[in-house]
Amino acid sequence: MSVNEWNEAADELNAIVASFDEGEVSVDELFAKLERATTIIEALEERLAQTKAKVDELTPRISRIVEDE
Repeated sequence: MSVNEWNEAADELNAIVASFDEGEVSVDELFAKLERATTIIEALEERLAQTKAKVDELTPRISRIVEDE
C-alpha cells in the first residue's frame, strides 16, 4: 500500500465515519458501509504491521551504526 493509497483509504474511512455521525446512513446502507469500513481497517492494520516489522528489523542495524561512530 503506497502513501497515496493509505491516504485514500483513510479518507474513505473518515467519510464513512462522518456519514454515521451525521445520520446519513439508511438501514440498507449500514451493513455495506460497516463491511467496507472493516475491510479498510484491516488493510490499514496490515500495512502498519508490515511497517512495524520493517522498523523492528532496521532498528538493531541503525543502533550498530550509531555505536560505531
